[in-house]
Amino acid sequence: MRARRMANVYLQYWRINILTTLEYRENFLIWFAFTFIYHGTAIASLWIILSRFPSMNGWSFRDMAFLYALWMVAHALHNTFFSTVGDVPDHIRDGEFDRLLVRPLDTLFQAIATPGQVFPDELLLALFTFIAATIYSGVHVDLAFVLLVPAIVVGGALIDLGLNLMISTAAFWFVKVDALRWIVMQLEQEFTRYPISIYARGVQIVLTFVFPFAFMNYFPAAYFLHKPDEALALPAIVGVLTPLIGVLFVAAAYLFWRFGLSRYQGVGH
Repeated sequence: MRARRMANVYLQYWRINILTTLEYRENFLIWFAFTFIYHGTAIASLWIILSRFPSMNGWSFRDMAFLYALWMVAHALHNTFFSTVGDVPDHIRDGEFDRLLVRPLDTLFQAIATPGQVFPDELLLALFTFIAATIYSGVHVDLAFVLLVPAIVVGGALIDLGLNLMISTAAFWFVKVDALRWIVMQLEQEFTRYPISIYARGVQIVLTFVFPFAFMNYFPAAYFLHKPDEALALPAIVGVLTPLIGVLFVAAAYLFWRFGLSRYQGVGH
């Protein structure tokens, strides 16, 4: 019964999101244009760099297009279904979070299902980019690829969710965490464009074991492209561990969330 109620709430959440998007169509078109330009510029910059050099530590432009597209689709999946978790600090600061605590549904579920202007435009663009990059890179597409890629994409989205949830949980103590969110976002957006093997060993360790962005695209891409891991010399099988890493990371983030929630005392509104 509880699961059915949550499903109905989530369906209403998406209904409101779509209606809101249709009501403000100009804003939607501007955001879609920005998304297209942002990712187009990122891919173009890779092409410019790789047109001057034959490869980057053994990775050609074709390889890096696949690397970027794999991250893009996982990141877009997170933004489509879980991005509203990032609004928790705003709810806390405005005194709106207390309403979630007194409603008869899980607080985190309510945070995820808070209506906004969310539309799967970025996800559709990411899927198109990924299909094009897969064809362009010459990755061998077989049954294993078809089965593994969706699981890896979901795992990558869960990694994003885990980081988003941890940052939002920090707002229970610090209220305003915009600077922390900006730092993590920049770290993800800049460092995931390139294979982590080009960075210093300390950065490789951070991107693998602290902020596991490497599991969103580097290790899976190396696995599908049959490239040895020249960063930490890990076995190729780590490329398919992204779903497990994602689940563990979200589980750790959720425990942190529960701890923070138990310490929350409001902001005095």
